[in-house]
Amino acid sequence: MIFGLFRKKNQNQPIVDRQYASLTSAARVPFFFSDLGVPDTVMGRFEMLSIVMILFFRRTAKSGVSGKELAQEIIDIFFQDIDHSIRELGIGDQGVPKRMKKLAGMFYGRLESYASALDARDADALAAALSRNIHPKVEPAQPMRGLADWMLSAETQLSTISEDEIARGAIVLPTPGN
Repeated sequence: MIFGLFRKKNQNQPIVDRQYASLTSAARVPFFFSDLGVPDTVMGRFEMLSIVMILFFRRTAKSGVSGKELAQEIIDIFFQDIDHSIRELGIGDQGVPKRMKKLAGMFYGRLESYASALDARDADALAAALSRNIHPKVEPAQPMRGLADWMLSAETQLSTISEDEIARGAIVLPTPGN
């Protein structure tokens, strides 16, 4: 009973769950894998989920307090989900922290490299960064211009989302190919 006093009471959990489900669903759209050059592998799915999360975080960074709180809860779930996935892949308890550190570093590195290209609205630089990250061992570089164009378009559309929609966890990314 006393431990319940210290438990975090999250009244926003349904909003967080709905928003995270929407984001993960957006990252799993088959068009990314069939037409935009993202490999349908564990790492390819990590890359797409990272891209979707980066777009979400960039939008909520310009939001009020409720949007920033939602973003923090989403990032927490994102990394919990990655932790769970690593364990499902059979990585032992001792190997999980090392893998999590590596994946977190990859995520934040992508956030930084994509942000500079997105800020400059430079589709070529974004496509080059996507190619380096999604296809690191492919020479010549895999063309990723379609995915870069989608990201730029998605960011433009996300900028029109109201603060109320953000607070309700109603951010929906555009579907590629439409």
